[in-house]
Amino acid sequence: MLYNSHWELLLSNQVDKKSFIDEIVKGESIAELYFLKNLKGLLFSDLAIEKFIKREYQYDSIASTTSARKLCTFSSGERKKEFLKHCIAQKPDFIIFDNPLDHLDQLSRKNLEEAITKLAQHTIIIQIVNRKSDLFSFTSNKAQLIDNSFTFHPIDSSEIKESSISKTLLPESLDVGEPMSNPLVKLNHVSVSYEDRKIINSISWEINKGDFWQLIGPNGSGKSTILSLINGDNAKGYGQDLHLFGTKKGSGESVWDIKKNIGYFSTAMMDLFQKNHTLEQMILSGFFDSIGLYIEPTTHQKIVVSQWLEVIKMSHLKNKIFTQLSIGQQRVALIVRAVLKHPPLVILDEPVEGLDDSNTALVTQLINLLVKESSMAILYVSHRIEPNLIPKFIFELIPNENGSIGQIKN
Repeated sequence: MLYNSHWELLLSNQVDKKSFIDEIVKGESIAELYFLKNLKGLLFSDLAIEKFIKREYQYDSIASTTSARKLCTFSSGERKKEFLKHCIAQKPDFIIFDNPLDHLDQLSRKNLEEAITKLAQHTIIIQIVNRKSDLFSFTSNKAQLIDNSFTFHPIDSSEIKESSISKTLLPESLDVGEPMSNPLVKLNHVSVSYEDRKIINSISWEINKGDFWQLIGPNGSGKSTILSLINGDNAKGYGQDLHLFGTKKGSGESVWDIKKNIGYFSTAMMDLFQKNHTLEQMILSGFFDSIGLYIEPTTHQKIVVSQWLEVIKMSHLKNKIFTQLSIGQQRVALIVRAVLKHPPLVILDEPVEGLDDSNTALVTQLINLLVKESSMAILYVSHRIEPNLIPKFIFELIPNENGSIGQIKN
């Protein structure tokens, strides 16, 4: 009987997920899940984990009943594992899993999937995902939701059609400065430790103009540490053999001298753009490195943005409020904002996490266009190996007891 109660649900990014989860908890409006009414349910999601950690900070206590450590001290994979233990300890009738495999390395994904499959023997599982590849296999109850009617449809097995990116030459940069010499980034036997714990150990790596790299490694292996060294935020780079855009770290340069050479995107940036700026204004703000547009752009700058909107086939949306766009459209627009000035290096930190298959295709097509039509070096950070993205090189962090070492995979 319990087996027939589990559901796996594939959601388009057009669906208001928060409202949908609220409806599940109420157990009234969604006929297929009406049986959950009056049952005790919990939500397992990245947001729920963040709220849990905030409570630990707020009360300076360990909120978990299953560990003597605060949740924030665990790596992403272990954090989800510990939070699942906490959820199980509450003895709920059902647990809603919202994209549980996001931000996890392959081993952590496998371990969590095994834990959820085992849990399904005595607890109802409602799994919500945006990617077909993330669906589990322990239930035959599967459905697809495409809009806010919350209607259950059979999952479409057809291939995702190619997305709307114009295959044309990219708009040129307005700032034609001195050409940057190679390497753009050079780490030579760089190590970083925190409180006597070595995170990375003797990392050597070069990024040159036009390179397309993917940075991979298990949760907690030091990817964020590497990125913080490259973008100038990590003080541990001082005194080491670290060269950024032709200058040795600590030679009198400011953080902004480094950052002006980098176009950066991470999913956390989505939270910064919540005001009523239009799509055009949001992209134009990239010329001024501001969150929102507060300086009158030049006619030439507006022309360049219009050209970019043509490339991504969103010209008809230029006056639409940015927050009213689909998540995929927002991601594409923020990536365009990051590359607007043709920086020597573009860092894309997990740009497809949380996207459905259609919007993932949109973002990957834009990345492929940037690789093909520009001289910008691209550093793509993700646990996932996207079949339509083919990096020239892969830099893999391999953990060991003395800190992660680096390995180049062709």
